[in-house]
Amino acid sequence: MKTATTPPAAQPATVNPLGLLRLPQVLQLLPIGRSSWLAGVKDGRYPQPVKLGPATTCWRASDILSFIDSLGVSHD
Repeated sequence: MKTATTPPAAQPATVNPLGLLRLPQVLQLLPIGRSSWLAGVKDGRYPQPVKLGPATTCWRASDILSFIDSLGVSHD
């Protein structure tokens, strides 16, 4: 009889503080939903994005890591 194995949980990759993060990458680092994050960005609670084009929005990894540090949450 075979036993079912659970795949290991995906570990977040190390974030390059000099890089840019797209929204799905930001949401992997924080326990928050997409609409809540975007509402917080709009009202200034969360770091502001960088527009790279009409349909491309990123966040500076350094801004996100600093924000996480301010919360006292480990991002390693």
